[in-house]
Amino acid sequence: MALRTSLLAVPAVAGLTVFAVPGTARADGDYRINLKDTMGNDSGSSGTAHVSIHGDEMTVRIKGSGFTPKSPHAQHFHGSFSDNKNFTCPTSAADKDGDGQVTTEEGLPAYGDIMISLTAKGDTSPKSGLAVDRMPKADAEGNLSYKRTIKLPDGAGDKIRNLHIVQHGLDANGNGKYDADALGESGFAKSKGVDGIPEEATNPATCGTVNGAAAGAPPTGGVETGDGSTAGIESAGLFAVGGLALTGAAGAVFLRRRLGTK
Repeated sequence: MALRTSLLAVPAVAGLTVFAVPGTARADGDYRINLKDTMGNDSGSSGTAHVSIHGDEMTVRIKGSGFTPKSPHAQHFHGSFSDNKNFTCPTSAADKDGDGQVTTEEGLPAYGDIMISLTAKGDTSPKSGLAVDRMPKADAEGNLSYKRTIKLPDGAGDKIRNLHIVQHGLDANGNGKYDADALGESGFAKSKGVDGIPEEATNPATCGTVNGAAAGAPPTGGVETGDGSTAGIESAGLFAVGGLALTGAAGAVFLRRRLGTK
């Protein structure tokens, strides 16, 4: 069974066809994204992303620090390719239950659905939202480095100003790993029928909007919300297998037993 899974909410589309925007011109250029904990999740993570668009290719370079050591960190371009949507990075105001953490579910209305999954290899569509076996891992010191060139359909570069990067995964109790001791289990994972995934592994750690992108036509209608759709998410069984990379040996035994009962 391939270790591929999707955890975070994705739009009801497949592949990179989400980029198809007819009648737009090329938008070659270099953009910078400052990544920080806008949510107030006390992640301790920060970084910088450089995005270069040349023709139908986009190269993304990310350098960051303060991440959970030796752990995968899901990362994506979120937002919309529609001019009438103006998604943004969430603040602590998104913490609706007042527990001191902005969860994936609480952040979605602000940062929108996944447009591109920033995996290290293979598929980059929304379906790979949490292909944890293909997401970058932080090193033993919590540093994260990423570089990849992604082929884009015609016109996608024009919409870069509508996107931003969100990185997930934090160590709330400072024990150097993802576990459920500090924040409990991931509510989003439980909503997909999979228990035992720590909320630490799925909460947003950093977010950053594009700096230096062309202003283009101003969005209309103010800030719109992501629909939080789970359509297109791969099966809970595959998600559970991918979750082994997040839960360690004890979680692996639990999830294997769970899969064996399905």
